[in-house]
Amino acid sequence: MASSDKTVMVLIGLAVAIFLVYRIYIWLQSSPRSFLKDRVPINSVITPHPSIEWLEAAGYEVIGGKLKIPLAFNVDGSSMYSRLFIDYVASKEEDSFYLVILSRPRKELEFTGSALRDALLPYLLIYPDCSGVLYVNTVSSAIHLISLGRDDGESN
Repeated sequence: MASSDKTVMVLIGLAVAIFLVYRIYIWLQSSPRSFLKDRVPINSVITPHPSIEWLEAAGYEVIGGKLKIPLAFNVDGSSMYSRLFIDYVASKEEDSFYLVILSRPRKELEFTGSALRDALLPYLLIYPDCSGVLYVNTVSSAIHLISLGRDDGESN
Protein backbone atom coordinates (compact mmCIF):
# COMPACT_ATOMS: atom_id res chain seq x y z
CA MET A 1 0.00 0.00 0.00
CA ALA A 2 1.36 3.40 -0.95
CA SER A 3 2.08 6.13 1.54
CA SER A 4 -0.70 8.33 0.12
CA ASP A 5 -3.20 5.46 0.56
CA LYS A 6 -2.25 5.14 4.23
CA THR A 7 -2.67 8.89 4.73
CA VAL A 8 -6.15 8.82 3.17
CA MET A 9 -7.16 5.83 5.34
CA VAL A 10 -5.90 7.62 8.50
CA LEU A 11 -7.85 10.76 7.57
CA ILE A 12 -11.03 8.74 6.93
CA GLY A 13 -10.58 6.91 10.24
CA LEU A 14 -10.04 10.20 12.06
CA ALA A 15 -13.16 11.70 10.47
CA VAL A 16 -15.24 8.66 11.49
CA ALA A 17 -13.89 8.85 15.06
CA ILE A 18 -14.69 12.58 15.33
CA PHE A 19 -18.18 11.95 13.94
CA LEU A 20 -18.83 9.15 16.45
CA VAL A 21 -17.65 11.24 19.41
CA TYR A 22 -19.85 14.13 18.25
CA ARG A 23 -22.93 11.86 17.89
CA ILE A 24 -22.36 10.36 21.35
CA TYR A 25 -22.09 13.88 22.80
CA ILE A 26 -25.37 14.93 21.12
CA TRP A 27 -27.06 11.74 22.31
CA LEU A 28 -25.93 12.33 25.90
CA GLN A 29 -27.24 15.90 25.83
CA SER A 30 -30.66 14.84 24.58
CA SER A 31 -31.09 11.84 26.84
CA PRO A 32 -33.36 12.16 29.89
CA ARG A 33 -31.68 13.18 33.13
CA SER A 34 -28.49 13.95 31.21
CA PHE A 35 -25.55 14.96 33.33
CA LEU A 36 -24.50 17.39 30.61
CA LYS A 37 -27.68 19.50 30.68
CA ASP A 38 -28.17 22.42 33.02
CA ARG A 39 -30.49 20.65 35.41
CA VAL A 40 -31.98 21.55 38.71
CA PRO A 41 -29.59 20.46 41.44
CA ILE A 42 -31.24 17.80 43.56
CA ASN A 43 -31.07 18.27 47.33
CA SER A 44 -31.34 14.81 48.87
CA VAL A 45 -32.60 16.23 52.20
CA ILE A 46 -36.39 16.27 51.91
CA THR A 47 -38.09 18.00 54.83
CA PRO A 48 -41.41 16.32 55.75
CA HIS A 49 -44.52 18.36 54.95
CA PRO A 50 -48.17 17.40 54.28
CA SER A 51 -47.74 18.66 50.70
CA ILE A 52 -45.53 15.64 49.95
CA GLU A 53 -48.49 13.34 50.58
CA TRP A 54 -50.72 15.52 48.40
CA LEU A 55 -48.17 15.43 45.58
CA GLU A 56 -47.80 11.65 45.84
CA ALA A 57 -51.60 11.24 45.81
CA ALA A 58 -51.64 13.26 42.58
CA GLY A 59 -49.08 10.91 40.99
CA TYR A 60 -45.88 12.89 41.57
CA GLU A 61 -42.72 11.64 43.26
CA VAL A 62 -40.78 14.16 45.34
CA ILE A 63 -37.14 13.66 44.35
CA GLY A 64 -35.50 16.71 45.93
CA GLY A 65 -35.77 19.07 48.88
CA LYS A 66 -35.50 22.82 49.37
CA LEU A 67 -33.18 24.72 47.03
CA LYS A 68 -31.82 28.23 47.33
CA ILE A 69 -30.88 29.85 44.02
CA PRO A 70 -28.49 32.77 44.63
CA LEU A 71 -28.80 35.71 42.25
CA ALA A 72 -26.41 38.60 41.72
CA PHE A 73 -27.18 41.81 39.86
CA ASN A 74 -24.78 44.52 38.79
CA VAL A 75 -26.42 47.95 38.76
CA ASP A 76 -24.21 50.83 37.68
CA GLY A 77 -21.15 49.09 39.10
CA SER A 78 -22.78 48.14 42.41
CA SER A 79 -23.55 44.54 43.23
CA MET A 80 -26.94 43.57 44.58
CA TYR A 81 -27.89 40.12 45.74
CA SER A 82 -31.09 38.17 46.10
CA ARG A 83 -32.25 34.57 45.95
CA LEU A 84 -35.12 32.42 44.82
CA PHE A 85 -36.39 29.40 46.72
CA ILE A 86 -37.76 26.12 45.43
CA ASP A 87 -39.51 24.05 48.09
CA TYR A 88 -39.26 20.66 46.36
CA VAL A 89 -38.41 19.05 43.04
CA ALA A 90 -40.92 16.45 41.86
CA SER A 91 -41.14 14.02 38.98
CA LYS A 92 -44.12 12.35 37.35
CA GLU A 93 -42.50 10.49 34.50
CA GLU A 94 -38.90 9.46 34.03
CA ASP A 95 -37.98 12.37 31.75
CA SER A 96 -40.01 15.15 33.41
CA PHE A 97 -39.44 17.17 36.53
CA TYR A 98 -41.34 19.98 38.19
CA LEU A 99 -40.34 22.78 40.52
CA VAL A 100 -42.62 22.77 43.57
CA ILE A 101 -43.53 26.07 45.21
CA LEU A 102 -45.63 26.06 48.39
CA SER A 103 -48.05 28.91 49.06
CA ARG A 104 -47.12 31.35 51.80
CA PRO A 105 -49.73 33.00 54.08
CA ARG A 106 -48.41 36.50 53.42
CA LYS A 107 -47.60 35.95 49.76
CA GLU A 108 -50.51 34.24 48.03
CA LEU A 109 -50.19 33.80 44.28
CA GLU A 110 -52.82 35.56 42.20
CA PHE A 111 -53.93 33.59 39.19
CA THR A 112 -53.67 36.35 36.62
CA GLY A 113 -51.31 36.46 33.67
CA SER A 114 -49.19 39.29 35.03
CA ALA A 115 -48.99 37.85 38.56
CA LEU A 116 -47.96 34.44 37.24
CA ARG A 117 -45.35 36.09 35.01
CA ASP A 118 -43.89 38.11 37.87
CA ALA A 119 -43.84 35.24 40.35
CA LEU A 120 -42.91 32.23 38.24
CA LEU A 121 -41.12 33.37 35.08
CA PRO A 122 -37.70 33.56 36.80
CA TYR A 123 -37.94 29.87 37.76
CA LEU A 124 -38.98 28.81 34.27
CA LEU A 125 -36.21 30.85 32.65
CA ILE A 126 -33.48 29.60 34.97
CA TYR A 127 -34.51 25.96 34.37
CA PRO A 128 -36.07 25.88 30.89
CA ASP A 129 -35.91 22.06 30.78
CA CYS A 130 -38.36 21.69 33.66
CA SER A 131 -41.87 20.58 32.74
CA GLY A 132 -43.44 23.34 34.80
CA VAL A 133 -44.10 24.61 38.29
CA LEU A 134 -46.37 22.85 40.74
CA TYR A 135 -47.91 25.51 42.96
CA VAL A 136 -49.29 23.86 46.11
CA ASN A 137 -51.90 25.83 48.02
CA THR A 138 -51.17 24.70 51.59
CA VAL A 139 -54.54 25.94 52.87
CA SER A 140 -56.79 24.10 50.41
CA SER A 141 -54.27 21.33 49.50
CA ALA A 142 -54.86 22.15 45.82
CA ILE A 143 -52.05 21.50 43.35
CA HIS A 144 -51.84 23.73 40.28
CA LEU A 145 -49.63 22.74 37.34
CA ILE A 146 -48.31 25.88 35.66
CA SER A 147 -46.25 25.66 32.49
CA LEU A 148 -44.90 28.35 30.23
CA GLY A 149 -46.44 28.79 26.80
CA ARG A 150 -46.29 31.37 24.05
CA ASP A 151 -49.08 33.76 23.21
CA ASP A 152 -49.92 33.52 19.54
CA GLY A 153 -51.17 37.11 19.50
CA GLU A 154 -54.84 36.19 19.72
CA SER A 155 -55.27 37.67 23.21
CA ASN A 156 -54.83 41.30 22.14
